[in-house]
Amino acid sequence: MSALRGLVVWLTGLPGSGKTTIATAAAERLRSMGYRAEVLDGDWFRAHIDPEAGYTREERIKHLARVAWVARLLARNGVVVLCSFVSPYREAREEARKIVSEEADFLEVYVRCPLEECIRRDPKGLYRRALAGEIKNFTGVSDPYEEPLSPDLVLDTVKNSASENVEKLVNLITSRLRDSRGA
Repeated sequence: MSALRGLVVWLTGLPGSGKTTIATAAAERLRSMGYRAEVLDGDWFRAHIDPEAGYTREERIKHLARVAWVARLLARNGVVVLCSFVSPYREAREEARKIVSEEADFLEVYVRCPLEECIRRDPKGLYRRALAGEIKNFTGVSDPYEEPLSPDLVLDTVKNSASENVEKLVNLITSRLRDSRGA
C-alpha cells in the first residue's frame, strides 16, 4: 500500500508540547496500515546526523534545511516522514516547505500547547535550566517561537488526548495520500 510519492509532515511546537509522542504513535499506526513511515526527531537528528548544529537563529535555520533535505529524500521514495522539530521560526519552516515541495507533499502541523503547560510538563528538565539561565537561546524562554500562520492542522495537546491527536493526524495523512494518488 506504500504511496508512489511520500509525504513530509512537519510537526512544530514548543519543547515539551507533545510533538514526538504524536509523531511516534502516528508512524506506528501508519505502519500497521501498510504505509512506510519514519520519524525524524530533533534529539535523534542532532545526535546522529547534525551533531555540530547550534541554537542561534542562523544555526537553527541551516539545521532545519538539512532536516528538510533528508525528509525529501525519504519522501521521494514513498515514505511518510514525520518530522518532529521545535522549528521556532516561520522562515525556517517555509524554507523546509520549499525544499520538500519540489518532490513531495508537505504538511505543516502545529502542536499547540501553552508555554505554562510545557513548563509544567518539562519532561527533560530543560525549562527549569533555561529559566535558571543555564541554557541560552531556549525557545519560549530566551528565544521566540513564531506560531504558524496557516498550518494544515492544529493539534491541541491540552484540550485533546494523545490518541485523539494521533487519530486526527493519521486521518489527514491518509486523506492526503489518497488525494495525491487520485483515488
